Amino acid sequence: MSDIIKHECGIALVRLLKPLEYYQDKYGTWQYGLQKLYLMMEKQHNRGQDGAGVACLKLDIEPGKKFLHRIRTNKPNPIKHIFGKINSEIETKSNSIPDQYKDPVWSKSNLSFAGELYLGHLRYGTFGKNNIEVVHPVVRENNWRSRNLALAGNFNLTNVDELFNILLDIGQNPKDFSDTVTVLENIGHYLDEEVQRLYNHFKDQGISKRDVSPMIESTLDAAEVLRRASKRWDGGYTIAGMLGHGDAFVVRDPSGIRPGFYYADDEVVVVASERPVIQTAMNVPYELVHEVPRGHALIVKKKGGLMVEEVRPPMDSRSCSFERIYFSRGSDKDIYQERKNLGRLLTQEILKAVNYDLENTVFSFIPNTAETAFYGMIQGVEAHLNALKIKKIHDLENLDNGLDDIIRMRPRVEKIAVKDVKLRTFIAEDEGRDDLVEHVYDITYGTVVKGVDNLVIIDDSIVRGTTLKRSIIKILDRLGPKSIIIVSSSPQIRYPDCYGIDMAKLADFIAFRAAISLLRKNGMEELINETYQKSKAQEGGKKEDMINYVKEIYKPFTMEEISAEIAHLLKTPDIQADIQIVFQSVDNLHQACPNHLGDWYFTGNYPTPGGNKVVNTSFINFIEGRDQRGY
Repeated sequence: MSDIIKHECGIALVRLLKPLEYYQDKYGTWQYGLQKLYLMMEKQHNRGQDGAGVACLKLDIEPGKKFLHRIRTNKPNPIKHIFGKINSEIETKSNSIPDQYKDPVWSKSNLSFAGELYLGHLRYGTFGKNNIEVVHPVVRENNWRSRNLALAGNFNLTNVDELFNILLDIGQNPKDFSDTVTVLENIGHYLDEEVQRLYNHFKDQGISKRDVSPMIESTLDAAEVLRRASKRWDGGYTIAGMLGHGDAFVVRDPSGIRPGFYYADDEVVVVASERPVIQTAMNVPYELVHEVPRGHALIVKKKGGLMVEEVRPPMDSRSCSFERIYFSRGSDKDIYQERKNLGRLLTQEILKAVNYDLENTVFSFIPNTAETAFYGMIQGVEAHLNALKIKKIHDLENLDNGLDDIIRMRPRVEKIAVKDVKLRTFIAEDEGRDDLVEHVYDITYGTVVKGVDNLVIIDDSIVRGTTLKRSIIKILDRLGPKSIIIVSSSPQIRYPDCYGIDMAKLADFIAFRAAISLLRKNGMEELINETYQKSKAQEGGKKEDMINYVKEIYKPFTMEEISAEIAHLLKTPDIQADIQIVFQSVDNLHQACPNHLGDWYFTGNYPTPGGNKVVNTSFINFIEGRDQRGY
């Protein structure tokens, strides 16, 4: 993705099912769980670089000692910072008491992060402040162990205003207006109610106050708490949490928008946002890593029992296709094949764009995340060439004349551009250095025949087009190609996301700007006004009744017409090469990723009612000149 967007956060949960002494005896260290947490967080560093946090829960710690510890940071290199702090405490104690720190019993009593349950989080801030208060895990504390709650999640809710007002109606006074605080207090409220209900129930049976607490902890139904709390949630979420007495949970939205995977054996239960992270950390095969079912909660009881319970009725699967295109690690078995398929399915459109002139066409990719799609694209071109070779050989009258030329036909593949990471960082520190942006990428000179060759460059997606216009196209044009064809392995991004990706404003999207430009060029401004009036008329109404009228902005034009206008908008007067943009079709996206049909940013078909509310507000903001997101 040449345009950098912030996106999905990452979660990691580790629940040790044996006493710490077991891991000391078998693996030579009580830090087994802590090490697994670190590895899973490090393997997910792509999912969050704005902050990180870790919480540790100690089971059955004696009264008067702290049983829940947490550390968070919003500093650069957050994982390194977090585990540096944790290891610093361990090293300090090991130096002063070398014989004791390897003792798991002593360590659990004296070291903050020696425990049986760990919760880690990596944050990408898609909106708002990046202060320490918004870094997960977030904690709700209480002197009753079972009322303590720690949460870390990959989520975004579209109806925070509605949920916030519900909290006000029940008498709460939340300290912040955000989905994080709202979800924490929402779950916390129903947790309090469930604990109180159980307290009253056992008291009525004549059980003493001192004996009530352990009975509450053993019978508390975390799934029912989540069932009641999530009743009105509208959004995409995978939320992990732990209760102070030792229960842990991971709950996923009914459409499966946000990802979540788990592995369990008789020693440990682990959860992460991506499957290969668990495969690597635990050294287990693909088949043993399971997806948390949509609308369900994975519950790990204090005593170690594991269950998967329905929390919300599952809806049609609409898991985020951007996870497959770009966000998740490409080392996942399925994702790797899907990305290759995305590249391969673009072959025919690319061949048309270069007029089937493969002899004078060079293929490459920008950025590195597009490399897998590039392999698929080249395989598609090779398949075309192989069919062409067979035909040419059949047509040969004399195999000694021309056969060598036919056999040597192959795609011309070059490493055209390399990102200068240090320069990019330097520019990011001063947004005023526009004259340097053009040089973010270095190019390989001598790879293109000037004025003759077509240059085909594949990218994962084109969101805003800013980096293409200000940097990539300019630097590629220096090579002197006859034409530059930018290929996107994803379809045109036309609608805002509201489930955790930093794509919230319509005006940011080059596809939307192209459609508006075409409407104005063709004297169709009235359609813009009509769409505004329809959107304005439903403003403030029930989200369940709202219609996505923004679809009408795109309706008069084909995908190819919008692509051509995007090319026109991206080409500055100083560019000599012809510019073409080729996008993936939605049909091909679904063919490549048949089990991941979340496509609302391409089609406007949102999986929850809140999506239509967001796109409605976003369009009104665009017309009224407000540079703010729609939720």
